[in-house]
Amino acid sequence: MATHNYTEDSIRSLDPREHIRLRPGMYIGKLGDGSSPDDGIYVLVKEVIDNSIDEHMMGFGNNIDVKITESGVEIRDYGRGIPLGKVVDCVSKINTGAKYDSNVFQKSVGLNGVGTKAVNALSSMFKVQSIRDGKSKVAEFFQGELKEEKDLKNIKEKNGTKIIFEPDNTIFKNFKFIPEYLEDQIWNYVFLNSGLTINYNGNKFLSKNGLKDLLDRKTDEDNLRYPIVHLKGEDIEIAMTHSNQYGENYYTFVNGQYTTQGGTHLAAFKEALVKTVRDFYGKNYDAADIRASITAAIAIRVQEPVFESQTKTKLGSTNIAPEGMTIRSFVSEFLRKVLDDYLHKNQDVAEALQKRIQQSERERKDMAGIKKLANERARKANLHNKKLRDCRLHLNDKKGDERRYQTTLFITEGDSASGSITKARNVETQGVFSLRGKPLNCYSLTKKVVYENEEFNLLQHALNIEDGIEGLRYNKVVIATDADVDGMHIRLLLLTFFLQFFPEIVRAGHLYILETPLFRVRNKKQTLYCYNEEEKQKAMKKLGPKPEITRFKGLGEISPGEFEGFIGDDIRLEPIILKKDTSIKSILEYYMGKNTPARQQFIIDNLRIEKDELEGLVVNANA
Repeated sequence: MATHNYTEDSIRSLDPREHIRLRPGMYIGKLGDGSSPDDGIYVLVKEVIDNSIDEHMMGFGNNIDVKITESGVEIRDYGRGIPLGKVVDCVSKINTGAKYDSNVFQKSVGLNGVGTKAVNALSSMFKVQSIRDGKSKVAEFFQGELKEEKDLKNIKEKNGTKIIFEPDNTIFKNFKFIPEYLEDQIWNYVFLNSGLTINYNGNKFLSKNGLKDLLDRKTDEDNLRYPIVHLKGEDIEIAMTHSNQYGENYYTFVNGQYTTQGGTHLAAFKEALVKTVRDFYGKNYDAADIRASITAAIAIRVQEPVFESQTKTKLGSTNIAPEGMTIRSFVSEFLRKVLDDYLHKNQDVAEALQKRIQQSERERKDMAGIKKLANERARKANLHNKKLRDCRLHLNDKKGDERRYQTTLFITEGDSASGSITKARNVETQGVFSLRGKPLNCYSLTKKVVYENEEFNLLQHALNIEDGIEGLRYNKVVIATDADVDGMHIRLLLLTFFLQFFPEIVRAGHLYILETPLFRVRNKKQTLYCYNEEEKQKAMKKLGPKPEITRFKGLGEISPGEFEGFIGDDIRLEPIILKKDTSIKSILEYYMGKNTPARQQFIIDNLRIEKDELEGLVVNANA
């Protein structure tokens, strides 16, 4: 292998702007295309709004205006405005900001002087305007380089800061904002900041009851075992309830930052909840039984928090302040006193909580035998699991390789489809799990079936979600089935499995549908792949008279060479999103329960006959 001379000329020094653009993952996590809630374009939005939130927390500005279009973002707050002489520095010089002065910004989330500079460097256009007492400074940048700045006088607008930017599409390729993800971001800000109103694309977002409102939005009221318990103290707020669903669901925040991967505050809450409940009932309940089916939100405020990465998704701090009490003690003492008082004063809630714990205990003991046998089978299968073609990196790897956020497990039907994906995949980050055929319809069945059904048990072990999603091995779980009636049915059966037994996988934004092209349109010079009829018509028009058109009937028909392009950088994924008014119980009952007259009528109303140019008449049920 040829080698290059390693000399002084090999050493390069990058300025901060160049470094951010060359290594964006160090500053905003993964890039992505917007199909995942933690993709980079949402981090850019968050970094700018965080600064406005910090202003509000310090008592300046109760309104923030946010406008987001397909390509651009505009954020205007009504705080103090960046000091005019430092506007350019604050958005372009790394490690420059006021958050280092804890007297000016206390318990803020923007601590490193990096966030807005990263947004600037990763934007094709970035414009900042600060307004202070009738004067204004405006600066405009291209890919982080200053292009124009000017001073204005006699400004009649209110004080504050306005930032407009467009993510650079040479870095965020084929990106698109998903409205539901943006709305979740906005809602979290208002849940955590009483008195704050965010005007987002013409709609007003505000919250009167904090984390209680968050849980109201995230839970199905008819499915709860007792009303939401809402507890508030100085620098801590907790809301919690138990439901009839499987799994544990947590929403955790530090200084207004949504810590999607938890951290020391979540570990402290779990430990404190178990201890408080055991002490209250005087029984040594199993920790898993106490936490089973819980949905909880916890928010704390700390001085100078330490996060495990620049994107601040996991808290690493152990103390409330540099010289303060530990987070573990702080949360434990709060729950021991406040939750214990609440349960004594609300006997109906205490009784309902105990019944839920006892039910979880019975279910755990009931499936203990089959669980042991199933796990032994799974361990033997894992030595040579024919269903799983694993990848080398995993989301739960502790080495910190940023590529772990790219890890994907494709769940396919049959050997032909799995064979094509297996040959085309990236063996570092993409795994394949092959189904034997149509999986079991597990609607209304208990979790015991996950262990009794070999395929479900092997899938559970491949994902490593038996004890919750903290150990999830893949960031994206992708259902890859044919776009025909059988493929749609398999999708529904898999969605039922996840929604019934592991809803937290869906709520945390890990479950997707793979979109693959329906048509290949080509002539002797060019080949175009089309994902719908509209794209096909455009391709035919572009390629001229009589192009060759191929209709893909199934994934197995797509060659590995072609498939590589569909699961690489240009992969199209459709996220499974549970909206506010989505009732898991109702939707599963409708689609996967007994064949009710309402569903029969829905199928009849949506049955249509289409003329396909290549194959004659095709019946397509959109049910």
